[in-house]
Amino acid sequence: MSLKLFRHTDYAQSMLSPGETRFALHPGWAVTVLAAWIGFACNPWFWHALAHGGLATAVMLGTAIAGGAAFVLSLFGWRRTFKTVATLLLLVASVLAAGVWTQDVSLAAVMDSPRAAFVLPSWASFFGWQVPTLLALLGFVPMLWAWNAHLRRLAGPSQLRVNLAGMTLAAMVAGSALFALSFMAA
Repeated sequence: MSLKLFRHTDYAQSMLSPGETRFALHPGWAVTVLAAWIGFACNPWFWHALAHGGLATAVMLGTAIAGGAAFVLSLFGWRRTFKTVATLLLLVASVLAAGVWTQDVSLAAVMDSPRAAFVLPSWASFFGWQVPTLLALLGFVPMLWAWNAHLRRLAGPSQLRVNLAGMTLAAMVAGSALFALSFMAA
């Protein structure tokens, strides 16, 4: 039986090695990337408004949804909860996007009845090619990225500051985008 020295343990590698802090992704950037993916790539109304020439409306709608996703991701931005919450948000966003795409729910219908936004794909559509493809591209690929991303470890108080700053910024961005959307609709 040999004696393991401190430098040969995993503790020495994680705490004293500058590589983890240098090459790991800051949690704020992970929140930004995933929120932008949810707000723009997983947003069928963004793509519909973009295709029909409403660039300003499309950008404001995507920004509002990205701000809401960033708020939730920042709220649960702790090291132990971030990847699980990101997976749930990506799953919900991809399923709702697949439902909206396959059932062709318009933004006007959602504005009249907000419950129309929570349209799930039918069971029969899961056996076609559209829904599995949308779920794989919009949900599974970014989930793989999120689970394989090495996030920087921050001390408790600095992680709390990052989370609070992210929530505040996300609320301001989402609120200003919704405010601009209300003026565009009028």
